[in-house]
Amino acid sequence: MTNPPNPIRDKSYAFAKEVVLLQKRLVSKKEFVLSKQLLRSGTSICANIEEAHQSQSRKDFLSKMQIALKEAYEARYWIRLLTDTGYIQTDHGEKYLEYISEIIKILAVIVSRTRDNIKKK
Repeated sequence: MTNPPNPIRDKSYAFAKEVVLLQKRLVSKKEFVLSKQLLRSGTSICANIEEAHQSQSRKDFLSKMQIALKEAYEARYWIRLLTDTGYIQTDHGEKYLEYISEIIKILAVIVSRTRDNIKKK
């Protein structure tokens, strides 16, 4: 069963797949600790978005989306660190940073609008 198209779900899932593939490459270079942190945060984004879409209330939805946003910020940190320490080539790092920055922008809007909608009620 596939989900209907949803830009943030689709983008975060595609990012999670990229993170899994990147982590495999990093492990082959004997980098285990930082890559595992990126794997955890990078895949958690979409997992929380999936949970949000099954939320029991607007507040529950907001909470899950806030967690997804926090995980996206963390993933961005790990990408920057891995790039700056030479584990990820600069051009690849920039590609991942563009990708995660787009996800962060979308999630920030969702969180902000959801928060505003909850306050109005």
